[in-house]
Amino acid sequence: MTRANASCATVRADTILGVARSLTHPLYQRFESLEPTFRTVIPGLVALFIIILAAGAAMQTTAMREDALLDAAGEIDLVSALLARDLDNATRTGTEPSSVLAALASRHLAAQGRIVHVSNQDGHLVASEPVIGQTQRTLVDFLGQTQPLTVFGDRAGVMRITLPGGMEVLAAVRNLAAPLGQVAVMQPVSRVLSTWQQRRSGLALLFAMAGIVLTAITVGFVLQSQRARAADEDCDCVRERIDTALNRGHCGLWDWDLARGRIYWSDSMYAMLGYDRTGQYMSFGEVSGFIHRDDVDLYAFADAISRGEATHLDQEFRVRDSAGNWIWLKARAELVTDRRTRSQHLVGIVVDISEQRRMAERTATADSRLRDAVEAISEAFVLWDADNRLVLCNAKYQQLHQLPSELAQGGASHDQIMQLSAQPNIDRKSMRALHSIDGASSYEARLSDGRWLQINGRRTKDGGSVSVGTDITKLKQQEERLTQSEHQLLMHVTDLKASRQKLEAQAQQLADMAERYLEQKAAAESANRAKSEFLANMSHELRTPLNAIIGFSEIMENGMFGPLGEKYTDYVRDIRSSGGYLLGIIDDILDMSRLESGKVNLEKSDISLGLVINEAVRKSQDEIDRKRLALTIEGTQDAHLEADPHALYQILGNLLDNAVKFTPDDGQIAIRVRQVPGALNIFVEDTGIGIPRDKIERIGRPFEQVEGDLTRSYKGSGLGLAIARSLTELHGGSLRLRSAIGAGTIVMVHLPLEGTGRAIARAA
Repeated sequence: MTRANASCATVRADTILGVARSLTHPLYQRFESLEPTFRTVIPGLVALFIIILAAGAAMQTTAMREDALLDAAGEIDLVSALLARDLDNATRTGTEPSSVLAALASRHLAAQGRIVHVSNQDGHLVASEPVIGQTQRTLVDFLGQTQPLTVFGDRAGVMRITLPGGMEVLAAVRNLAAPLGQVAVMQPVSRVLSTWQQRRSGLALLFAMAGIVLTAITVGFVLQSQRARAADEDCDCVRERIDTALNRGHCGLWDWDLARGRIYWSDSMYAMLGYDRTGQYMSFGEVSGFIHRDDVDLYAFADAISRGEATHLDQEFRVRDSAGNWIWLKARAELVTDRRTRSQHLVGIVVDISEQRRMAERTATADSRLRDAVEAISEAFVLWDADNRLVLCNAKYQQLHQLPSELAQGGASHDQIMQLSAQPNIDRKSMRALHSIDGASSYEARLSDGRWLQINGRRTKDGGSVSVGTDITKLKQQEERLTQSEHQLLMHVTDLKASRQKLEAQAQQLADMAERYLEQKAAAESANRAKSEFLANMSHELRTPLNAIIGFSEIMENGMFGPLGEKYTDYVRDIRSSGGYLLGIIDDILDMSRLESGKVNLEKSDISLGLVINEAVRKSQDEIDRKRLALTIEGTQDAHLEADPHALYQILGNLLDNAVKFTPDDGQIAIRVRQVPGALNIFVEDTGIGIPRDKIERIGRPFEQVEGDLTRSYKGSGLGLAIARSLTELHGGSLRLRSAIGAGTIVMVHLPLEGTGRAIARAA
């Protein structure tokens, strides 16, 4: 089962790459031509046979399954008819249905896993097999609402349904004589197909064994075929590797038959020059037409070989490619004699050196540019090779050392140049050198004429060295000026040290003052806490008598124990009003003290904003009606947010109280709700007296009011807006205020829709 490329063998049999094969047997050649077909067709035929076998097995098992279902349906139909007949007879004789089912259970029901339910005319079960006991369920509950069996009865026949519990069964329903209603016979599909599943398993095992045997045979054939193919590939491996190496190396083999005047080129030669092979050999004239005449004369070289003057070829020349471009090639060949024909052949290899030629040209150009660049720099430049011989130097170096032009061409040794050139006088006392680990050195030298040079040198990778001398006279002069400046700087530093000592003393004084400030701050905070505690205690102490005053004044006003005079009634009403007003102030003071001490915890819940707004408006409705104010509510009142209902009511109530208090009669008040991403903005606007611009920042602080102490015309503790701001900030929101004298005030409350946490309990 080996493959041979006969056409390739016949073409190259007489060449340096030819491989001779004995392919004379006709049966071998015929089998070789059909071998690829056998490798493809035989596994396909085996796979097709296995597929047909599997399809036949699948069709047989499907038919067996359908037969099992049909047989079971016929048996259920017969059993249901038998049960209906026996139950009708039992009804006429007065026998219980359960007795009839028990008699048939062992023969027709239990062995096949069948289930029987008997219902009365109302549809409720009266008997079952297997027995399930007393139940209030109906036959429809067992069979399901979607099945048509209980509706059509005998006409429905045997149907395949799914019970409410998920079991798939074959079922039949028969109508019975009164007082019975219907009898239902069911058999699980799994029990019906149990015998079929056993037969299917046996058939599947038989098919699997046959498939395994055929697969093993096919795998053995494929492995043997692959082994034969690998042997064929090994035979062609040598030729392919040689061709690949020649193509990747941009080279080619050639064989010049001097006696016949013909030349063989390898495929890589044609690929390298871009030509297509038209025959096995090329004539001497064709090859000579490709070669540049100025580089080599093939006729003269052939004549020299014939006279015995030349036995090998080693020359570079140009050859024209298929695009008309000249490619540089280097040919190396040796004269050999064929042992069979005793003819002379010039056999060798040709390498494409066009890239090397271009690299040489670019290197020469780079050297020229480097020399021009070295000549253009203003420093003295010199380059030595690893043998300490001159490679390159510029005119600045020649002028400094008075070097003759013949020595500056390169190749002279370092000692020779030092002897024949004039060396500058260097002040060794003033010379400072710096050497590094990598061979770099840098030192400064002062010449006899007063100039300074900085000479930098380092070792090159090839072991040579390079040096550059730079005139740093101006830098040295600048260094001297810097030294003088440094001396002056030291004097200034001494003065600064003295100033620093003074500053340190002042810093110590500031530290003492800061310590006293902290002590005074702590005392002020302690006093503030004492004030808050005092206000809280006083609020608690005042609430008790005020509650008694308000309570007794309500009793007296209502005349619970007898009527009072008209004057006393007015007095009692004033007492009650003043007590309520004073109690409200005390409540505000108590709330403010709790907020300042951080004792207020919020009980957040999901609340409707509209309910809180309506409650706040209801609280101020009497005063709004008395002053004939126009109140408008705009926006989505059905918005929900997570907040403390009491705190939110207190915020809106305080803002609405301020708006009503400071708005003159027949004024306007508006409450607007705007929903923004992730939050709600509540605006309370009025057309009141307004707030001066210089006092807006003070509004919102505890006990701050717009009017002065001697000109106040509005009552109040001045805590309403401060409490509203503190409660808003506790919710994670903010309160802003805009106002103008005579134009009114706008207060915006910004509240997030979702709180960051829930408070556990409200402050007591």
